[in-house]
Amino acid sequence: MTQDPTPNDLASYWMPYTANRAFQRRPRLIVGAEGLHYLTDDGRKVLDATSGLYCVNAGHGDRHIVEAIKKAAETLDYAPAFQFAHPQSFELASRLALMAPGNLNHVFFANSGSEAVDSAMKIALAFHRAQGEASRTRFIGRERGYHGVGFGGMAVGGIPGNRKAFGQQLPGVDHLRSTYDRDRQAFTIGEPEWGAVLADELERLVALHDASNIAAVIVEPVAGSTGCLPPPKGYLERLCAIATKHGLLVIFDEVITGFGRLGHAFAAERYGVEPDLITFAKGLTNGSVPMSGVLASEQIHSSLMQGPEHVPELYHGYTYSAHPLATAAASATLDVYRDKGLFARVLEMEREFGEIFMALREAPHVADVRPIGLMCGIDLVPAAEGAGVRGYEVMARAFHERDLYIRVAADTIVVAPPLISTLDEVSEIARRLRQLLNDLV
Repeated sequence: MTQDPTPNDLASYWMPYTANRAFQRRPRLIVGAEGLHYLTDDGRKVLDATSGLYCVNAGHGDRHIVEAIKKAAETLDYAPAFQFAHPQSFELASRLALMAPGNLNHVFFANSGSEAVDSAMKIALAFHRAQGEASRTRFIGRERGYHGVGFGGMAVGGIPGNRKAFGQQLPGVDHLRSTYDRDRQAFTIGEPEWGAVLADELERLVALHDASNIAAVIVEPVAGSTGCLPPPKGYLERLCAIATKHGLLVIFDEVITGFGRLGHAFAAERYGVEPDLITFAKGLTNGSVPMSGVLASEQIHSSLMQGPEHVPELYHGYTYSAHPLATAAASATLDVYRDKGLFARVLEMEREFGEIFMALREAPHVADVRPIGLMCGIDLVPAAEGAGVRGYEVMARAFHERDLYIRVAADTIVVAPPLISTLDEVSEIARRLRQLLNDLV
């Protein structure tokens, strides 16, 4: 029996974080990818300036990763995650524990950054309860922070557009002030000189809520989705010291900064601090298979390994935790990072990368430029029609007119190319951006 072809009117798929009606009027369709480029449905090669969504750190279509996924699919398509496991899940966890700072020796696997954040928050609550401090239920996030779209991550996140449509999220959440101050920090390469004092805001929130009621503070080392906000020099060190003094756990959300974006496996290493929990995702599998996780300290893990041995120590998990295809992709991705020396490559390129994009400060409509590691936020002056209008125009015109894929957050362009990029390719991204900005009204 011959079936009629399925209609493709672009309306059935409700696209995430997308202006769906505008997209349907002028679609941006990707049909393939290779190296630093996407391939479009009309045969163009589009330069990927944001590593997909900050995740394709090793470039598209790496053969070692592809072959590992194919082999895994042929060998073990699925293994139950509850009460059973497959060997590669333990091998990958051990490998990640060795890469992590200090005594973060245990890995809980999930499937997305949002799941990793909610998992870390639950682990923090479970830890304090195991310590006899069940009153510690509050969380401290930060303005302009992004921690995914689960109710936990949305609550501790600090981007208004991600919150306002959904009413009350988790109760008992407060927020630190954003680390960004354009008047004092504009056009800085790397960490700004001013702003460590902003960490003292945590002391005020502790005094307000009392430490006995606060479970953890969660921050991105570099705020990514809001438009690349590097931490001021000394800020993270000061924040961690205050948290430790009051018995608060520190959660670093490294979904974007993990796996080389700042020149290290984890940003915590760059800043010489040791949080209690680290969330990771994106670059772990080079974006090829969904996977994420939480690194937990020895203290947290051991405190929960109590009670009867036939009972789960943590009533939490996912059907696809440590999925065989994902673990294969992750292990192969870590091989590529190691064999190509990509983390060290970022440190070698960082200064020139920053200078290349800082040169855009003289381009039309540019209000600030913030490069760090191999990522950069470029703030644009909002259009007269309102916030986000100019950013959307730049994103769409970059794709259609300049064969360039970029990520925008309101009126901020975010550049985060694959770590395999050369300085010539980075310069080409900046050149196309400058042309585009010159063309704007």
